[in-house]
Amino acid sequence: MFERSIDKKLWVAPMAGVTDRPFRTLCKYFGAGHAVSEMMTSDKTLRMSKKSLYRANFDGEIAPISAQIAGSDPVDLAEAARYQVANGAQIVDINMGCPAKKVCNKLAGSALLQDEDLVARILDAVVAAVDVPVTLKTRLGYLNGQENIIRVAKRAEEAGIAALALHGRTREDMYLNTARYSLIKDVKAMLNIPVIANGDIDSPEKAKYVLDYTGVDAVMIGRAAQGRPWIFREIGHYLKTGEHLAAPSIQEVKDVLLGHLSELYAFYGEYSGCRISRKHIAWYTRGLRSSNEFRQNMYQVESTAEQYKVVESYFDNLLIHGEIMSDVQVEQINLLETK
Repeated sequence: MFERSIDKKLWVAPMAGVTDRPFRTLCKYFGAGHAVSEMMTSDKTLRMSKKSLYRANFDGEIAPISAQIAGSDPVDLAEAARYQVANGAQIVDINMGCPAKKVCNKLAGSALLQDEDLVARILDAVVAAVDVPVTLKTRLGYLNGQENIIRVAKRAEEAGIAALALHGRTREDMYLNTARYSLIKDVKAMLNIPVIANGDIDSPEKAKYVLDYTGVDAVMIGRAAQGRPWIFREIGHYLKTGEHLAAPSIQEVKDVLLGHLSELYAFYGEYSGCRISRKHIAWYTRGLRSSNEFRQNMYQVESTAEQYKVVESYFDNLLIHGEIMSDVQVEQINLLETK
């Protein structure tokens, strides 16, 4: 299963509120070999909540289907893993990387890195609970200067973790500073399982650099894919040929966005579909002509039909004026993504 995912060398990072089924499907269409679901809590009292049901919806998804679970209790996480496999997951991913305060305050996500004994018990429990591959997403450590990823990674491999996705920051870093790849390189040299590098990978050149420098099996793209799902196509082409693809035309951006909106509306329904789509529309239109004014007006729209119409009209106007996704605009988008 991992051979096919690793072959493309491109994974989609799990992002709460972003990597729902429509987004994962779109990224796979553009060449991502693997996409991990949004984080789902192991708290069974929340399993039937509306948000959890959306996150656990894998209907018709392109394989492999990977469900990420989060929590701090080994028994609850083992049960959550079994539940997601019964729900259609072909891979279970354990979240030990989320730096959000509301997650870490429950000793979940990257906060788990403070307790290596608990980490070990969670890894053993989840791997033993299911007959599908279990992967781990984590960070370099909890605090700068106290990075313990070498020990955690070694213990993960001993527990039977099938692949390790490693973000090149500590929890203390959150998303600030720059990702550090030297420790990722050390981890890859030490392990026999696939290692996937994550953090600040926002261009074909950066992807190639990280692959070459660290020797990892794949790179994981997160924020750089927001409003730019074709980044997987761009990176894949560059890795194969050493050449850059032209930026997508405004017509293609329009078609991709409208298709994405249609999928979001169908998935979430009228009320949530309209509101969840707003952030995606904002991401797609970064750097384009009069986009700030457009977004402010778009945020006021309350129905999916009207939202679709104003987006379509905005892009039609760009086409009339001959707008293109110039190299300058693409660079502006990249700069925004790294802030």
